[in-house]
Amino acid sequence: MKRRRRLRFQNRVLLLVLLAVSPAWVAAAILLYTSEAAEPLRWTIIGFMTLFVAIGFAAVRRHVVRPLQTLANMLEALREGDYSMRGRNVDPEDAFGEVMVEVNTLSRTLYDQRLEALEAGALLQKIIADVDIAVFAFDAGLRLRLVNRAGEALLGRSIDALTGHTAAELGLATMLAEPSGRIVSHVFPAGAGRWEVRRRSFREGGKPHELLVISELSRALREEERQAWQRIVRVIGHELNSSLAPIKSMAGTVRKLVARNPLPADWRDDSQAGLTVIHDRAESLERFMGAYARLARLPPPTRQQADLGALVRRVASLHGSRIAIEESPDMRLSLDPDQIEQVLINLMRNAVEAAGDTGSVRVRWRRDGGNVFIEVEDDGPGISRTDNLFVPFFTTKPHGTGIGLVLSREIVENHGGSIGLENRRDAQGCVARVKLTLG
Repeated sequence: MKRRRRLRFQNRVLLLVLLAVSPAWVAAAILLYTSEAAEPLRWTIIGFMTLFVAIGFAAVRRHVVRPLQTLANMLEALREGDYSMRGRNVDPEDAFGEVMVEVNTLSRTLYDQRLEALEAGALLQKIIADVDIAVFAFDAGLRLRLVNRAGEALLGRSIDALTGHTAAELGLATMLAEPSGRIVSHVFPAGAGRWEVRRRSFREGGKPHELLVISELSRALREEERQAWQRIVRVIGHELNSSLAPIKSMAGTVRKLVARNPLPADWRDDSQAGLTVIHDRAESLERFMGAYARLARLPPPTRQQADLGALVRRVASLHGSRIAIEESPDMRLSLDPDQIEQVLINLMRNAVEAAGDTGSVRVRWRRDGGNVFIEVEDDGPGISRTDNLFVPFFTTKPHGTGIGLVLSREIVENHGGSIGLENRRDAQGCVARVKLTLG
């Protein structure tokens, strides 16, 4: 069955005009035909009437078709990305003028948006080109579509020689297979090193693409390692000097004492005092090295379901009635009981020592979303300086090792949590807060 062909818009308008004019033209023709006027005059008047109707048809067509054609041309220009065309002499009070006003506004809006997109794109391209991090963009077939100068230097080839090749051909297939954020060791044409790999998926033109970002970490990691070794050597050197200096001094004093002839009357007492100093300093050095060994050999947590309340109460019982346990909800967590118990021992012991003989210590825990917060609060003098709290081997206690808080932080972070100490805001004292994941 053939589709019925409809009249075009302009023809439908002319047909409506013809239907509106036809009765008047027919009536005028009938009146002229029945009048007593001469026949040539009648035909002349009818001819003029027909001519005027035809001129009216042409005028209607021009005033209807031409504006619509102009509007169509403007919309076509917008579709093609040309936003420079504007409607002129637009009357906003006119019905068609309202349409032209909206089209002009749309054209200006699209032009501004395109200009912003071009400027943002140009800025992004300059940033990508100038950063010292290699950036690669692959299409759905894992063929390289974009690379910056750092990527060219990393692979040792120009952009023209790289574009269009697959990730496997460029030696980047293993990088695309790595989880995002992974640090790997790899050998590129530019050299070997340790690299951080980050991947992101995006869509362009409705098709999936892969963004690969490779940043060189060897230099930064070497600097971090160097600073860490410097800190360790400085701390160990300070502790060794603090212990070896009095040991050397006392050993020299005792050697001179026993070498005297005859021996003084109190030589036994002086020798005993010197040997006591040597023993105490050697014992302190042994404690220091033992604490360092414990920190270096900390094993990963062995998780199991544990009752948090029972764990806290067991540790608090080591201090008798010095620690009050506030009312807290029952909950079970996936954690290493032995390691978390060591954390609680360190925090509660510090709180009891800070509170002194007259102060009190309180322990509580609460749930907040998917996290559990354990708080140990004391009435002590508070923290004077917080910047050295987690510095290894830093301590203000006469017989402290400076390892308790560092070890506690390492344990909590291995559990995916965090630990912090801060002065209380409502009163004098300190609160230690441990955050663990509920599970």
